[in-house]
Amino acid sequence: MEVENNDIENGVQIVAEADATVPVSQKVTTPYLTKYERARILGTRALQLSMNAPPMVEVPDQTDTLQIALEELKQKKIPLIIRRFLPSGKYEDWRLDELNFD
Repeated sequence: MEVENNDIENGVQIVAEADATVPVSQKVTTPYLTKYERARILGTRALQLSMNAPPMVEVPDQTDTLQIALEELKQKKIPLIIRRFLPSGKYEDWRLDELNFD
């Protein structure tokens, strides 16, 4: 799976759907969410929420989109996929529920 390097930041791209599902045991990169991926995911999701995307968690009285995105991340309910690019030009797609983070 090769791709052109447009809209890629720090070797990571956020996509809505994965091309093909590869078992976690066959992936090369580590199953940990980096601080850069976390920041990009939160920013992307907060932007979506500010543009009236429906939240994936209960929102009692919060109006801050970043706090809502953070709560969605804690519950692993953000519907985004992280695409990690390898030096060979290939990439791996990771769903948030497959990644470890605290």
